[in-house]
Amino acid sequence: MRLPKYLGCLVVGLAAFAGAAQAQQATRIVVPFAAGGGTDQYARLLAAELTRQGTQTIVENKPGASGIIAASYVAQARPDGTTVLLTSLSTLVTNAVMYEKLPYDPAKSFVPVTQVAYQPTIVVGRTDLPYKDIKGMVAYAKANPGKINRGSPGASILTNLAPVAFEGMAGISTTHIPFNGDTPGLQALLGGQIDIQGTSITGPLSHIRAGKMRVLGVMDAKRMPQMPDAPTFKEQGYDIEALLWYGLSAPAATPRGAVEELNRKVNRLLSDPEFIERARAMGMEPRGGTAEQYGRYVQAEAERWVPILQRLNLPKQMH
Repeated sequence: MRLPKYLGCLVVGLAAFAGAAQAQQATRIVVPFAAGGGTDQYARLLAAELTRQGTQTIVENKPGASGIIAASYVAQARPDGTTVLLTSLSTLVTNAVMYEKLPYDPAKSFVPVTQVAYQPTIVVGRTDLPYKDIKGMVAYAKANPGKINRGSPGASILTNLAPVAFEGMAGISTTHIPFNGDTPGLQALLGGQIDIQGTSITGPLSHIRAGKMRVLGVMDAKRMPQMPDAPTFKEQGYDIEALLWYGLSAPAATPRGAVEELNRKVNRLLSDPEFIERARAMGMEPRGGTAEQYGRYVQAEAERWVPILQRLNLPKQMH
């Protein structure tokens, strides 16, 4: 049956409108932490710069359960290249060890897009504590068992696991208080509800510069350029390094072409000198590469951290 001319034009117009709407659909970077934390700040910088370069990009925060809520959400998202997860060690490696059961498969639910940044784990503390560095904290913890309250963004996130590994090395223990992201824990620290927190430099940087909290130790081989006075753990006699890393991963069935296109756009941004300067100012070191390189890096990190967690024999979590 032939449509009247005006109806035919309407159908063609609607199809064109649908195609244009699909083409203009924003890319969503789903962040597993609350808004305002270091990871969220970097994701928003990525989104703003991608938008400025012509790819409309927004950040969607889905905090909780060490990234499980966000990861399961993205794993079930439409695999069209417009929804990606800001992935890290917890979502792709440690959750599988730390939790009894996951609603997603870290190895099968996603495809790698690219790595985007890394930074060292640090431990910060209140300025009114009776110790000013990690050596002093260890001495205090041994003399006052169980009296240090330690916050983290979640049980299976590296900024909890690295301090736990360190405590085993140093022969001390703290009382772990998990939060849904970095920012709530840092606010609790500022309010005096906790004593120390495993974190990255991005979230607490302004508070440190304002003299409201102190870096007790840096889990890297070298000091941070943002905080050159903050000593490393190695300088204080403890041989431990723990780098936080971040990447983008898409739902498993995302077409290869969509992955490659997003990889190109993000890597072009990561090599921009102005972007690099802005990222470093917030404590992030941009790092890109191919999807395959990111996949191999995740595998190498799994081979490093899974045996450590298994030796610690930590209790399984329920999400």
